[in-house]
Amino acid sequence: MSTELLDEFVQAIPMPALMVDQTERIIAANTDAKTLLGQNIVGRHFATILRQPQVLEAIEQSLQTKSTKKTRHLSNDGAQDTTFEVDCRYMNGVGAVSGGAVLASFQDITHLEHASQMRRDFVANVSHELRTPLTALMGFIETLRGPARDDPGARERFLQIMTDEANRMNRLVGDLLSLNRVESEERVRPIEQLELTGLLQSILNSVRPLAEDAGVALVLEAQDGPVSVTGDSDQLRQVFTNLVENGIKYGGSGGNVTVSVLSMERDTALRGPSVRVQVIDKGPGIDPIHLPRLTERFYRADSHRSRQLGGTGLGLAIVKHIVNRHRGRLRVESELGKGSVFTVILPR
Repeated sequence: MSTELLDEFVQAIPMPALMVDQTERIIAANTDAKTLLGQNIVGRHFATILRQPQVLEAIEQSLQTKSTKKTRHLSNDGAQDTTFEVDCRYMNGVGAVSGGAVLASFQDITHLEHASQMRRDFVANVSHELRTPLTALMGFIETLRGPARDDPGARERFLQIMTDEANRMNRLVGDLLSLNRVESEERVRPIEQLELTGLLQSILNSVRPLAEDAGVALVLEAQDGPVSVTGDSDQLRQVFTNLVENGIKYGGSGGNVTVSVLSMERDTALRGPSVRVQVIDKGPGIDPIHLPRLTERFYRADSHRSRQLGGTGLGLAIVKHIVNRHRGRLRVESELGKGSVFTVILPR
């Protein structure tokens, strides 16, 4: 195969690819490979370009045994670490004196690695969140079978704690199931027409006992007349119940939580008719360093307080996925000492 034809062949491969012959030099490389490894790599010894031991070994073995080898190449694109699966395949009749060469192609699997890491982190977080109340339950069960067996006061106290821990596990399992259901439906846009102001008033009525216990006044600011959106009423109820309850629990020291509804003919975020719902509290606020990560699973700005208040760390992740399903936007604004504003923008 001529040098020109070899170059065209490698250039046609839709991923970084290069060819190493029996002289152990790179005899061809496509544009993607040059972007990944450097522009002036053709003619160089492959060990001076690739450097990573596992990649060098795979190419060497493929050259020697004329077999297929696979390995991984780790890199960085300037913004993040990247991972490539390297496939080394031997080709007869090319290279120096037609002695054969190895075609090494680099498939970017960074997204798969990220997904795998997310799964590992998710399992680790779930295990931790379940183990904590489970350990408490097992400890109190052992105590009730032993020293506290005949102590009515201790028995009642321990049973109450066990009930609280069991409820915590039940909330976590419920939120996990809800998150899984929401994620599975995220690609399917709702088609139901619903009246949003009435839905929000119903939510405020349902959480009013919680607000009264916390000494918080709930205020609904809405325009006259109905405000209609296309959405899933159960899921939107879940979104705004979560946001209002968070406002009561974490921002209640400000004395009130306000829910504001505004219908807009054109919103810059959605570029069309929309409805903006804001849940506003005047509490202690959130340190801006936490804002970009608030919707991550199990991320808590204040882990100790969140657990004390019964939070699972999944509420805002569920909110984000539901808003995404409705093709809407979720914005969080907060400043320490000045409260927080959670804004949901929904298309009409």
